[in-house]
Amino acid sequence: MPINLLEKTDDELVHLYFKGDHDAFAVLMSRHQDKVYTYIYLLVRNRQLAEDLFQDTFIKVVTSIKQQRYADNGKFVAWVNRIAHNLIIDYFRREQGENTLSHTDFDYDVFNNVRLSDSTVEEEMVREQLMCNVARMIDFLPDTQQEVVRMRFYEDLSFKEIADKTGVSINTALGRMRYALINMRKMAEENNMVLNI
Repeated sequence: MPINLLEKTDDELVHLYFKGDHDAFAVLMSRHQDKVYTYIYLLVRNRQLAEDLFQDTFIKVVTSIKQQRYADNGKFVAWVNRIAHNLIIDYFRREQGENTLSHTDFDYDVFNNVRLSDSTVEEEMVREQLMCNVARMIDFLPDTQQEVVRMRFYEDLSFKEIADKTGVSINTALGRMRYALINMRKMAEENNMVLNI
């Protein structure tokens, strides 16, 4: 993979992918897949479902880019998470077998659930709560994994920036993040942890 692709912004990579550079999309995926998967997993709390929705999300991302439905605004991850968010709502809608849900019809109303609210203020509150819950598990990770997770999720650094700051290769930084997420998922499952919102 050409090293200069790793230095491109998300918007530049999207543009290159639209022009036919598949390596550009591979860089986008490796740059954001852990963050997007974690976002989905923390909402649905089911590994298989999260993996399915993750795949669906990136299929939709590819389709949307090819149809020129991505606006270059420097917020690629927010855009991808919005796609994931909508797919999660669609999934729950299908599961209930109704086009619309009302809290008077069901004990659990996905549309009144703060986790899936369209409100920017509420989403930010939810994000902060999720980060608090994740922080509890981060403390149990090995130091090198803690460092990468904190830089990625709390400082919003790119993997290149993390690699530079920690003096390791980008692949090592990616590997540490991958193992951190695996360990955190394992901790949540083994301890029956519920990431309450």
